[in-house]
Amino acid sequence: MHVSPLVWGLTLFGILAIILADLFLIHRNDTREFTTRRAAFWSTIYIGLAVVFGLGVWAFSGGEYAAQYFGGFVTEKSLSVDNLFVFMVILARFAVPKAAQHTVLMAGIIIALVLRGVFIAAGAAALHAFTWVFIIFGALLIWTAIGMIRHLDDEEEVSENFLLRWARKVLPTSDEYEGNRLFTRKNGRRLFTPLFIVIVAIGSTDVMFALDSIPAIFGLTTEPYLVFTANAFALMGLVQLFFLVGGLAERLVYLSHGLAFILGFIGVKLILHAMHEYGVSWAPDIPIWLSLAVIAGTLVAVTLASLTVGRRSAPAAAKGGPEGAVEGSSGTAPKAAGAGDASAPAAPAEREEAREV
Repeated sequence: MHVSPLVWGLTLFGILAIILADLFLIHRNDTREFTTRRAAFWSTIYIGLAVVFGLGVWAFSGGEYAAQYFGGFVTEKSLSVDNLFVFMVILARFAVPKAAQHTVLMAGIIIALVLRGVFIAAGAAALHAFTWVFIIFGALLIWTAIGMIRHLDDEEEVSENFLLRWARKVLPTSDEYEGNRLFTRKNGRRLFTPLFIVIVAIGSTDVMFALDSIPAIFGLTTEPYLVFTANAFALMGLVQLFFLVGGLAERLVYLSHGLAFILGFIGVKLILHAMHEYGVSWAPDIPIWLSLAVIAGTLVAVTLASLTVGRRSAPAAAKGGPEGAVEGSSGTAPKAAGAGDASAPAAPAEREEAREV
């Protein structure tokens, strides 16, 4: 698939225009909460843009590349749903006011999109030069899938990565949120607000998610243009999806089961592809249509299971009291101690505790 520099430039310009529209048009009123109704409307718009782009790939490059794009987009979108539960934990632990959550998520996603672009370029170059890199990517995905299955019943935890620890240690930070402001000035000293630290947490955490999502999409397509655009459309609609699925998080109890299976399947596909390229006669090169069927079938199955079997099992588990309530295996975000509702302002002591997380 040959993509000229002009097409790359127009694509990047279009993505930038969409991001700016989101920041200055969709969220033009900083004091207004991002309601479920607004989230549903704009989620539909973003998904529609992704579909239109895929149809454009079909029209200009053929059905094979369009199938690769749609497979990558669906995979990235599915993985992003599971990642949203971690974002919920971060926002709760830092007691981010609800009116500022859209700004936090959007800024974090912009950071992640830029850094993912670097990872995609490096990954594409490595795959082009060394076929054995497919084996490494495949093993990484299988290991990730096994880890997801082993820790299904664990409470979601967010550990501080190096970048977040550095930011908290080095940057002078104020104690209180000041709307959507990232900087403030007190006693003549310029300080970062806690909102800036939360943005670092969201952005750097999303980069960690790229360690499984980018190898996964490389298992469906090795075209850097399709990998980047699928990631971009999946990430750009993530903010709206966050506000939309908040009420569904506890119902998608089997989502992590399905995502683990998908990652494992793509990991095996990558390893088989490498073996096929090295001339192993019995190793098949799994076609894209089969990958799409497996991914779509798995997502439909786990959704139906969550809304039927999961719903029936919830009342039985709830009989044991609050401690026996169903804890979603998908990593449903528990409330942080002392944080309460993420939209509620934290007391000074509680806010200080949240900053120590």
